[in-house]
Amino acid sequence: MSAGNRSAKRLKLTPWCTVGPYFAVCVTTELCIPQLAGPEIKGERVKLICSVFDRNGACVPDTLIEIWQADADGKYNHPADRQTKSIDAAFRGFGRQITDASGACEIETIKPGRVPGPRGALQAPHLEVGVFTRGVLKRLATRIYFAGDAANSECPVLALVPKSRRATLMAQPVAGQPGTWRHEIHLSGPIETVFFEV
Repeated sequence: MSAGNRSAKRLKLTPWCTVGPYFAVCVTTELCIPQLAGPEIKGERVKLICSVFDRNGACVPDTLIEIWQADADGKYNHPADRQTKSIDAAFRGFGRQITDASGACEIETIKPGRVPGPRGALQAPHLEVGVFTRGVLKRLATRIYFAGDAANSECPVLALVPKSRRATLMAQPVAGQPGTWRHEIHLSGPIETVFFEV
């Protein structure tokens, strides 16, 4: 290319991102499942507001949040769950939602029951969470627990997390809105959410 052509064409910087700023191209609202449990499913109704932030506290839109959970009796709607408990066939137990321009999304479900953990010890009620977002080459696995639940102190998995970091896994009740919980996922930085190796 001649010097004249170089001066005529000006290249623009693209946003920094390991996999490019193209994540939203692959995700459409048709793939979303914002309701994990229909109105006929037994259990304590929960509306969960998830917000995703980068290391600087800026919101991260176009993040896909996937949830997998047990029903109110602590059984997963999955063949790998060998418990003898019965499950309502209408209970999906899986959902996904995309964060909007403010980095937030809402999911409607029920509070899960306690499921067996290592050596049969019961885990505290929790949601299994997968996070897919720009700049991340594989799913980030984390959990959402419910702040103030008495079972949190007995959970064998939560006990593996240093006490100083457990707050990053806790959804907090929203004042004045019964059944509504808010949870923040921080991808990195000083208050980075605890992510698990799975």
